[in-house]
Formats: sequence, C-alpha cells, structure tokens
Amino acid sequence: MKPFRRYVAIAIDGGGMRGLMVTHALAMLEQALGFPCRDIFQLTTGTSTGSIIAAGIAVGIPADKMTALYMTLGETIFTTTWRKLLFPLTRYRYSDKPLAAALHSHFGNSIMGDFWTDARKVDVVITAYDLAENKTRFIKPWKAQYALWPVQKAVQASCSVPTIFPPVDSRYIDGGVGSYANPCYVAAYEAVECLGWNPHETTLISIGTGRNPYTYDSNHLPKLCAWDWIGRTIDVFSQSAADQQVHLVRQFYPALDFRRFQVDLHAPIAMDNTRQTKALLAYGTQLGRMILNNQVDPSQGIIIKQAPTRQETMYG
Repeated sequence: MKPFRRYVAIAIDGGGMRGLMVTHALAMLEQALGFPCRDIFQLTTGTSTGSIIAAGIAVGIPADKMTALYMTLGETIFTTTWRKLLFPLTRYRYSDKPLAAALHSHFGNSIMGDFWTDARKVDVVITAYDLAENKTRFIKPWKAQYALWPVQKAVQASCSVPTIFPPVDSRYIDGGVGSYANPCYVAAYEAVECLGWNPHETTLISIGTGRNPYTYDSNHLPKLCAWDWIGRTIDVFSQSAADQQVHLVRQFYPALDFRRFQVDLHAPIAMDNTRQTKALLAYGTQLGRMILNNQVDPSQGIIIKQAPTRQETMYG
C-alpha cells in the first residue's frame, strides 16, 4: 500500500447496516499496519452510519470490535415490531431507544469537547441536518456551540434517517439528506481550511458503502411504476451528490493525497437489511483489498478541466 503522509484523515459515507463493510475493511487495514485506526487518523468525518464509525475510531474502538457490534446489534436496532409492520401508517419504522442504548453503552457520557482536550487531539466532524434552521450542521469538538454536545446525541442525530427513526430533539435528522452522505469534501475543507494542514503533507481516505446496480441495456430499459421511480430518484440523487463531493475535493484540493474507495453492489441492500451480513462481509473484504492495493473508485478518475479565467469568461 502507498504510504500515508504526515497528516491522515478519513471520511465515511452513510448507509445503515452497510457500514459493516467499512468496519471489516478497516479491520484489514489495522491488521496490515499492526496498529489501530485511532493511531492512524487525526481527523475522522462521518455521516449517518459513518458517524458511528468515525466516533468509534476516535474513542479507540478497534475495527474488528466494531464489526462484531454491527453483527450483533443490527437485529436489536432494526427489529420487527408493530411500528414497522404498520408503516407507512406510522411516522417511522423503528424506535430510537435500542440505538440510543447501544450508542450510550460505548460512548457513555462523553461530550464532543472531550476529543479536543485529550493528550492527543483528534478532530471529529459529524454531519446532521437541522430542520428548525433548514441547514446542515457540522458538529465538531473545537467549536464552542458543539463542545458540550454528548457524543451519543451527535451520532444519533446523524443516524436519524427520515421514516426510519424519529428526529433527535424533534429537529435533527440524518446529515445525508442534503449533499453530505459522502463527507469527503467536508473532511478536505476541515483539514486544510480549519486545521491548517498542508495539502502536500495530507492523506485523505474516503470510503463508500456500496453503489447500487442501476445500469441497464439501452435496448431493454425497464418500465417503472410510480413507486419504483421514488426509490430510483432518491438513489440517483444520492449517488450523484456522492460523486460530486469527490469531484469537489479533486477540483479545490488537487495537492491532497486523496483516495476514494467504493464497491459496486450486485443487488441493492437496504440500510435496515440485517439478513445480508455474509454479503456485506464479502464486500468488506473486497473494499479492504482495494484500500491495501490503492484501487481507487473509477469516479475519482474523471478528468476535471481547469476553471476558466475571468478573461476567458468575458471574451469566450
């Protein structure tokens, strides 16, 4: 594997149970390097399930333990109850209590500011969307307004996918509802503009949670009903937004050692699907091998032309 630079950051996508493939891939990275992710990354950034992993890295939970937690807690959090069976007559599919209990058992009463007062500071950026103010919030330990936020609250807010879980404090929902399901540009901006890291000395690892397979033969395109279009449109928006973040990093921070890793799924896997753990582990192995062999996602290879100068804009 290509060596990391002086500063190393990680950004992890949302995806519910598909976070299992990320933790498994990171366990392979830890095994290859011989030390935990806590000793690798000085900046961790995550959205939704990615926020769980980002915070887990920051508090020093080994990746193989996080993998085991996804395996054991998935069915506890995404359990079948009357609420799920009656959805969409109910407002959301699952109670937030099992998720809150699981997060509290591992993050306890720690607050975001604890990451910044540690002997070895680590920056943790968690995205959540604020319905009251209609904007994305970037929850981080060194910012005064978030320093006293419980880590559990920040992570749970980022994981509160609409229709899946209720909003936290009746206002905070999954940060991936906007443009930041893939938070790689958030991590790049945080590293260079906020922490002052030299891009030439910085490695940014971005890990996806699988791309749904929606490629068809142009001569045999499916005829979609209204319900199919809803899901398809959401997937197209999410994937387009995720790829856009990759392009923004390359456009504005070309000096970064930026590595985006993503796998193509053979079939869609819903974020609350707890019956596909074997497949997710297999995808995790594939993702881990990509990281260890520097096999970046093809979307990172798209050529971006240099922006036109003011004169070129004025005179064509």
